[in-house]
Amino acid sequence: MRIGLMVGSDRERARADRLPGLIADAVAAESVGFATFWMPQVPGYLDAMTAVALIGQATERIEIGTAVVPIQTRHPMIMAQQALTTQIACGGRFTLGIGPSHHWIVNGQLGLDYAHPASLIDDYLDVLSASFAGPGTVDVENGSYQVHSPVDVTDTYQVPILLSALGPTMLRLAGQRTAGTVLWMADERAIRDHVVPRITEAATSAGRSAPRIVTGVPVALCSNDEADVARGYASEVLGHADFSPNYVRLLQHGDARDVGDTMAAGDESAILARLRRYRDAGATDLAARIVPLGRDATQRTASRRRTREFLSSLCPAL
Repeated sequence: MRIGLMVGSDRERARADRLPGLIADAVAAESVGFATFWMPQVPGYLDAMTAVALIGQATERIEIGTAVVPIQTRHPMIMAQQALTTQIACGGRFTLGIGPSHHWIVNGQLGLDYAHPASLIDDYLDVLSASFAGPGTVDVENGSYQVHSPVDVTDTYQVPILLSALGPTMLRLAGQRTAGTVLWMADERAIRDHVVPRITEAATSAGRSAPRIVTGVPVALCSNDEADVARGYASEVLGHADFSPNYVRLLQHGDARDVGDTMAAGDESAILARLRRYRDAGATDLAARIVPLGRDATQRTASRRRTREFLSSLCPAL
């Protein structure tokens, strides 16, 4: 299991410091040996792909990915142009994570249609796959898109796609049509019994190589006595599962009831034991979301540093 970091919105940084701070975080992650660096598209925050392109210019070796960009906000041709351009900026180290997001974002915040997200993803992948095949003309007509458009960005790089796949239909599409999946709120049992069998069977039937299973896991290094408090805090700051029916259905396949229950928290031995369980369940990549603990910014900064240093000692793979 390759070890990487997943970042999110950093509200403790001043707005002017957020982008340079994010780039500095990625440079630091590369310098201590992390294999990957994942950036989500957080509503109202920094644009993930723009940030990834800038990170690509500041780093040399680390894989950089989005986890994930909602598809409804970008026409697939525009997504393809931006992704190919970002791949150039990253020198071939960019992985595009996409997904249908959630109704409370797409419909509630943006006022866009959230009907039939799996069908939309299927149609969307038709356009992306054709766009990433190389320079030329993309001619795709399906239930969602009628595209007849040139692509002339690069003939050097392609763009691997990972799909945010939580349910059976999405896992089938991820296995059949992409390089794998990016997960959040999936515990070990959900990965072992729900995700791995479905996505692997789909990939095998499509003649594709074994899929990547990139697993987002909150992590906090603390005393074992503080672990339960850390899990409760993670559920509070990282979003409640009951906001999103997609997550509720995923949780039903495992033992977790909210994001904090998926957390690796406690001392070094406790964290290592849980990460090994994720690996043994079938996760191919860890995207560790560090959750800093403490009463003030100084304590939280120290907590983040301790957790990052421990995780880096496990790099590049567990």
